[in-house]
Amino acid sequence: MAPADAARRLLLLLAVAGAVLRPAAAEIKQESFKDDSRGTILFEKFGFSHRGSVSIALTGAKAVSKLAKPDPAQLGFFLLSDEALFEAIYEQPPPTDLNPNPDPNTGCVLASRYVIPLFTFAELDASGNCNKTFPVSHPDEYSLFFANCAPETAVTMEVRTDMYNTNPDGSKDYLSVGQAPVPTIYAFFALGYVAFLAGWLYLTLYHNRLSAHRIHHLMSCLLLARMLYCISAAEDQHYIRVAGSSHGWDVMFYLFQLVKGVILFAVIALIGTGWSFLKPFLQDKEKKVLMVVIPLQVAANIAAAVVVVWSMRSLRESSKTDGKAARTLAKLTLFRQFYVVVIGYLYFTRIIVYALKTITNYKYRWVSVAAEEVATMAFYMFMFYMFKPAERNQYFALDDDEEEAAEMALREEEFEL
Repeated sequence: MAPADAARRLLLLLAVAGAVLRPAAAEIKQESFKDDSRGTILFEKFGFSHRGSVSIALTGAKAVSKLAKPDPAQLGFFLLSDEALFEAIYEQPPPTDLNPNPDPNTGCVLASRYVIPLFTFAELDASGNCNKTFPVSHPDEYSLFFANCAPETAVTMEVRTDMYNTNPDGSKDYLSVGQAPVPTIYAFFALGYVAFLAGWLYLTLYHNRLSAHRIHHLMSCLLLARMLYCISAAEDQHYIRVAGSSHGWDVMFYLFQLVKGVILFAVIALIGTGWSFLKPFLQDKEKKVLMVVIPLQVAANIAAAVVVVWSMRSLRESSKTDGKAARTLAKLTLFRQFYVVVIGYLYFTRIIVYALKTITNYKYRWVSVAAEEVATMAFYMFMFYMFKPAERNQYFALDDDEEEAAEMALREEEFEL
């Protein structure tokens, strides 16, 4: 394979690797490699300010080749921005046999004019150690790579990487530029959920205690889980910012992320089926299906929508036999509104938020976090207001004339999806 062709292929691989790596808070990384023969190793992606730095500490590094002794200048670390990466791909000249280049380094990414080389194995001491810090002169989002361009060569090493920005007071900030406001965002919404939960508990445990059902207490647990999720997320990001490590808060973050996801799905599914809210009209087989589906939180998005639609159609069919068309029509009206909001919320948080993460400039990655939290808070407020405990619900205060009108509406199948 020609050197230019090899370089082009390598740059394409780097583009794929950079695309799948999430732009994250750059913690201090400590990694070990033993007899690793990969051509490139992607460590981290980080958004630097004009006071950014990257520090690399290499211990016990050595390279062993099945062929001749590897050239240490062909093994090293470099930074690469997304913009430079795509420029390199499009401007890389196609291979040609008319102008062969005998220089073996030509096809190595370390020799590309688009990368920012840091150091190579040629700069290691006798023990294979190296500890260097490099300032980032041009603010941008960079990916840190290790390149192994030596043929048939395996590398053994221990690597510690620190990527950070320096604050005006001289302290280090290990959060990427675009992630800097995230701890404050989570802390703000944590306080919001504290107030939300306090108001909801007053409503369910004191003001409308006799009208509260089990589903309302489950909704209290949902608010508690969401509040703890925001608290753990704020602490996780805060400790990463100041120390480069989450100090165990990442465990709490993922735990409460799972808990609030399961409870949210349970609440949506149970409200959608009417269980334990106004009248438990589930059939035995429906209850069994629901109890199996609830733990499968991974399928929450699809299942939640299916359950709500299922409930609406079930209500309409039941109205034909129970003689309570007005009450059923009221439920259908309620659940249709709920269905539309659930679908809108799921699409926004799964598609729009993801799009914001993908297309937003690295300096504004926090916008996707803020957008998701605002949408979630709005969804919770709507859901809790719509299904709050109340002695007299407007959907069920119906007279005989409304009963006849409801029967006509149901016969006209206005609520079919």
